[in-house]
Formats: sequence, structure tokens, C-alpha cells
Amino acid sequence: MEEILNQIFLGNKVLHYAQCALIFLVAFFVIKIIKSILLARLIRWAEKTKTSFDDFLVSVIKKTGVPLAYVGAFYFSLKVLTLVPVVEKIVDYGALALVIVFITRLAILLISYSFDLYIRKQAKDTSLERSMKSILMIIKIVVWGIAIVFFLDNLGIEISAVIAGLGIGGIAVALAAQTVLGDLFSFFSILFDRPFETGDFIIVGEYLGTVEHVGIKTTRISSLGGEQIVFSNTDLTNSRVRNYKRMARRRVVFKLGVTYQTPVDKMKETPGMIESIIKKTEDTTFDRAHFFSYGDFSLVIEVVYYVETGDYNKYMDKQQEINFAIMEEFNKREIEFAYPTQTLYINKQT
Repeated sequence: MEEILNQIFLGNKVLHYAQCALIFLVAFFVIKIIKSILLARLIRWAEKTKTSFDDFLVSVIKKTGVPLAYVGAFYFSLKVLTLVPVVEKIVDYGALALVIVFITRLAILLISYSFDLYIRKQAKDTSLERSMKSILMIIKIVVWGIAIVFFLDNLGIEISAVIAGLGIGGIAVALAAQTVLGDLFSFFSILFDRPFETGDFIIVGEYLGTVEHVGIKTTRISSLGGEQIVFSNTDLTNSRVRNYKRMARRRVVFKLGVTYQTPVDKMKETPGMIESIIKKTEDTTFDRAHFFSYGDFSLVIEVVYYVETGDYNKYMDKQQEINFAIMEEFNKREIEFAYPTQTLYINKQT
């Protein structure tokens, strides 16, 4: 038996091969036991909690921790053997490649989890989800690119010249695509600063409409006329955008004109009468009503109140309700609305 164990095969004793196999099998079964006991308990614990971090932790252990442990067990078991330089390099580089792959996957899982948390905190927005997925894809490409460069550098490949060439090429591309890159950075500004979202009613200069889609380069708005207006993201970030969807309350100012023949006592009653009407109207807050000025053909009363919503249709409903009520009160009190008139004085000579 001793003779068999001491026999040399491919530069190693059979004993060493047995030790290598034993180390790997012991490590394999230890990992299996830990996986079946510890990981199973973690899964049961994660199911009982309300947070998502423990579920993410279990997922990371299953996808990266366990496979990396198997790779480590295999690699360290081979270290018992004396390998020829070529095979040893292949094993080392293979192990390095697998470690880099698992670390890169771990980094991507962490970034994806952060993006998921951000999306959950925001209101459900399919446009936002699509945009975040596009950004995540770009980040994945960058992370894998860095991992490949790191691996090639460890292989001893001279990549500084390649990186320098890519840097010069990147500058050239950036100069040629300034507009596109400007829109891309503006998209990030819109995405994270959230000045408006899909479904918001906004006004940009002379254009107004509802936001349909926020893309990487352009934002699409459906106007009140029915046509679609397309803005570049840079145009939007460089403009003053009025977002009516986020209006908590609407300030309303309007003026009434009554005839100059209206008696003083009725004029004094009019502001109080309008105040009473507005206070009786639901979802409105009265501010003031005053005899404002002497107009060209009317006595002007200015009224200010608030509608406790940003909904334009609801605002118009309240304004209509108030207008009808004022008209009814004016008819009861025999107060006449003014309209443009002219009085001609004719000097008749005999």
C-alpha cells in the first residue's frame, strides 16, 4: 500500500493526489452542510421579516458566496500538488477569472438592489422604471469593462496604450456628440431631481401639456390640442417649467363691474354678500373682496379667493358655482352689471 502511495505520476505522488481529493471532498461536504443548515435558517428568518435587505443578503450568498466557496475549495486543494508552470498558470488565472466574475456579479447585485430601493420609494412610474433599467444596463457594461481590464492587467498584458487610445477616442466622440451628452446629463438631472413626472401637466414657455414619456434624449408632451410636442432634455432643464400637477391650491382673482347708478348702500353690501357666497362654497377659502376702482363705465369690485386643489376642472366648477350665486344675488338686490356704454350730450341751439 505504501509503495502504491509513493508512486510518482505526473510529478506527484499518489499520496498527494489522495490528499488533494480528500481536502476537496471535506471542503465540499462542509460547504454542503453549511449551505443546508445556515442558509436554510437564513431563508426562514428572511421570510419572517418585513425588510428586503435580508432577502437580498440570502440571494447574494446563494448566487456568489456558495459558488465562490466551491471555487476556493477546488483551488486550495490543487495547491497540495506540484504542477508544471503552464498548468499552474492556467489554474491561477482560471481562479482569478472566476473570482473577478463573482466579485463583479456581487457589485452589480448591490447596484441593482440600490436601484430597486430607489424605484420603490418613488411613486409607481413605468417611465422611471424603463429609464432606470437603461441606466443600469450602462452601469453593467462599465463594471464588466473595468473587470476585464483588471483581469487583462493581471495577465501581464500591456493595456496602458490601449487605454490611452480609448481616452483620446473618447474625447473625440465627446466633442462630436456634445448635444447628445448634454441631453443625457439633463436626463439624469430630471431623473434624480424630479421637477416633473409622467402624467404631470406642465407649461414650458408658450407650450403646455401632459408629460407622456421622459427618455434619455427627449421628453414627449401631449398638448391640449392633441398633438405631441417633443423637447430635448437640455431645453427643459434650461427653461422655466411650471408644474400644475403639484399645485396644492389655486389663487383666483376676478373683477366685477356694476353700473354707476348703483346706490351707495347696495355697493357697501356687495363685498360682504360675495364673501358669504364664497364661504358657503365647498373647497374654497375666501381672502378678500373690495370696491376696487372707478372704471371707465363701471364701479369695479375685486375678489380674491383660493380653490383648495390644483385640478383645473374643479377650479372651473367652483368659479361657475360662485358666478351663478352672484348673479342670483344681484338679481334679487336689483344690482345691475355694467357693460360698455357711451353717453352723448347734445347742445341744441335755437
